[in-house]
Amino acid sequence: MEHEQPNVQEILTILRKWGIETLGQLAAFKKPDLRTRLGPHAVRLWERANGTATRLLKLVQPSESFEENFEFEHDIETAEPLLFILRRFLEQLTLRLNAIYLAAAELTLRITFSNPPQVRHGTDWSDWRNGSAAADKQIYERIFKIPQPSNDVDLLFRMLQTHLETFKSEFPIVAVALSAKPIKPATQQFGLFETALRNPQQLYETLARLSALLGSDRVGTPVLEETHQPDVFRIEPFAWNLNAEDFPHRLAPASAPLPEGKGRVSTQSHVALRRFRPQKSASFFTSEHIHLQSAQISGKVIERNGPYFLSGNWWDEKSWSRAEWDMQLENGELIRAHESEGTWKIDGIYD
Repeated sequence: MEHEQPNVQEILTILRKWGIETLGQLAAFKKPDLRTRLGPHAVRLWERANGTATRLLKLVQPSESFEENFEFEHDIETAEPLLFILRRFLEQLTLRLNAIYLAAAELTLRITFSNPPQVRHGTDWSDWRNGSAAADKQIYERIFKIPQPSNDVDLLFRMLQTHLETFKSEFPIVAVALSAKPIKPATQQFGLFETALRNPQQLYETLARLSALLGSDRVGTPVLEETHQPDVFRIEPFAWNLNAEDFPHRLAPASAPLPEGKGRVSTQSHVALRRFRPQKSASFFTSEHIHLQSAQISGKVIERNGPYFLSGNWWDEKSWSRAEWDMQLENGELIRAHESEGTWKIDGIYD
């Protein structure tokens, strides 16, 4: 029957009872006697007291940092020195990423100014730190999302160059830093009937140039507003990662016509409204008959349905109301028109 070995706290209590209270007294004790009486735990304490204990070294791999920075000896006011340094940064970063089989998923550019810039709202500082800035900050930061992870130096450099072409500052630059977020290279197998972008990087560069020319608020993805007001939408930033639920029509199978009887298929037709953008101004003249007059469409109204009243946003300054009519002209054209605040406009024509 084996006796249970005492733990370290019990060993220290026993040693004190023996009159051993210092490291020297413990080191002077005989090692075999200590092993016989108190077991292996006491032997390890004896070895530590004599300096003969060995401990395996646990290696800790430091986290890899993909960041480059540089401080200029003299303040710079042109883009050429900045682009030269950024090119060197990209060469170093991609070289280190390739060495461990990773790719850059996004780039973060930081520019330090000699004087803290003031908070301004305009075209010069529209990209301040994702749309906001603090008065005590003197670092401009911009994150570049890469649609498809890549280590192509030329491609990454064009992204930075396109942005800096329209970058303006009233303060000289004293330092610059560039960091890359690593990720494993994307591997994707597309479906047989699925279409994909041939060159996502080229689309990203095109969007960046359009944003520089037109403004970031005019480039993106149109999203319909939650209202019944026709042709009302907002622009959201272009998103690269699209979920399947964002496009339910891609998952829904095409509706097949239902058979009627033996071998008969329903041939129900649908009428589409071809909208005019912008809407066409029109005038209506009433005598014995109603006549429509506009620059594109004119004629006698032989039939009309309506009015269909629509309104919304009554609770704020965006309130709207209109009365819509469906009208058929003498020449057979079927149009939709609406009246709002005493003016008539033609929305479109039915095909």
